[in-house]
Amino acid sequence: MSKNTAIDRRTCLTGVGAALALPLMDAMGWAEASEKQSYQLPIRLGFMYMPHGVIMDQFWPTDAESFLTSPPPALDSLRPVLDQCLMMKGIAGVPNGPFKGAPHALELSTWLTAALPDPDKRDEISISISADQIAAGALGAFTTLPSLELATMPQTWKENQAGLNEAYYSHCSFRSPTQAVPAEINPRNVLNRLFNKKTQGSGRASTGMSPLDRSMLDLVLGGARDLRRTLSPTDQRKLDEYLDSVRSVERRIAAIELRQKEAAMEKAGVRSNRRHESDSPPIEIKIPEGDRRSEYMQVMCDLNVLAFQTDTTRVCTYIGSTPNGVSYPELGFTDKHHSTTHHNNQSEKVRKVAAITAFNIEQFAYMVKKMHSLREGDGTLLDNCIMMWGSGLEDGNKHTRENLPFILAGRGGGSINTGRFLPDVKGNQGDLLTTLLKCAGIPLDRPIGIATKQISEISASS
Repeated sequence: MSKNTAIDRRTCLTGVGAALALPLMDAMGWAEASEKQSYQLPIRLGFMYMPHGVIMDQFWPTDAESFLTSPPPALDSLRPVLDQCLMMKGIAGVPNGPFKGAPHALELSTWLTAALPDPDKRDEISISISADQIAAGALGAFTTLPSLELATMPQTWKENQAGLNEAYYSHCSFRSPTQAVPAEINPRNVLNRLFNKKTQGSGRASTGMSPLDRSMLDLVLGGARDLRRTLSPTDQRKLDEYLDSVRSVERRIAAIELRQKEAAMEKAGVRSNRRHESDSPPIEIKIPEGDRRSEYMQVMCDLNVLAFQTDTTRVCTYIGSTPNGVSYPELGFTDKHHSTTHHNNQSEKVRKVAAITAFNIEQFAYMVKKMHSLREGDGTLLDNCIMMWGSGLEDGNKHTRENLPFILAGRGGGSINTGRFLPDVKGNQGDLLTTLLKCAGIPLDRPIGIATKQISEISASS
């Protein structure tokens, strides 16, 4: 077969019980702008959340001039891609209003809605549709999955602040004013959803097979080899790179699952003969603590990248942790995140909160840098993304919301001017979300939440 054979953008590698989506390649017409059948590269929207705010003097750059050359400690992991990032100081959160006693319910539930729950329906779900679901409604018809919701922790909460529905403590995505969107915490289930992995003879995703029996690549490699022979050298490299990524994710997920099994055995008093004193401690997927939390989070980030790379979805949210009492033994201490944020300016607690913030930004940086390494069209995958990391509180010690921490990464197809820190932007989180959706080409019939305007400084034309 000749090289540069045109292929449909929805072409999949198929095998028994699996369909592996392909990355966007030049052969799909993305690169030929003059062709009548060419497609405009899609814009993807990603949101990654961390609760409880930040240590401000370690998060905010000193000034606009030092942003790229001398960033604050919290941003150290983003140094290689700071020119792809935008930070703004001055974005206010939703005022607490009648919910003075519920800062942690509000920090997550208002993050993408920019709206308060209905105070007269506290025990029900009654809030605005979230920005990610607005985007999913506009873009979902073009993709296999309208949106992808991920989380590190189970979406449960036992405390009841201000009589509010439990969903407000653990969800950031709301499909309608009365319906929260659950997030997936098991990476195997996410992988199966992305690649439509089925159990033979059933219509449901596989969950009971051993890791060695359920490799997507093993099922579709024959088709991959056939396809590769038809591609240009550039697309061959892209396909190889993509298949390597899928294999890496599969192996990492299998390793997590084996450690989960070992954790269950040890809890039952049975020590696995696989374990040695030098091995990493086992973890449980449901509560991925221990020294492998970063590995778990990076696998979820990898899945987000694969979903965007294959255009399986254009909208993804990832709750890095909910406002409950998660700890970070990987950082050398077991103090709970929530309690540590009530530091009262004690230097040791401040140090630990700063370390937790840096850790979470590091996982975001891992994802962003991977997107930046993947070629797409004339640029990179990150060029065609709008990625937002942030928190629903400014200061966990005082529960303030006047100056929310946000980091944007990606140029949104050329709509966002990156490589800047804007120290005095006037706006609120509704304004920010409205602007980001407009940059992504999402039609809006009304502002999001408390929005009153678009933030013009974000635009590449500013």
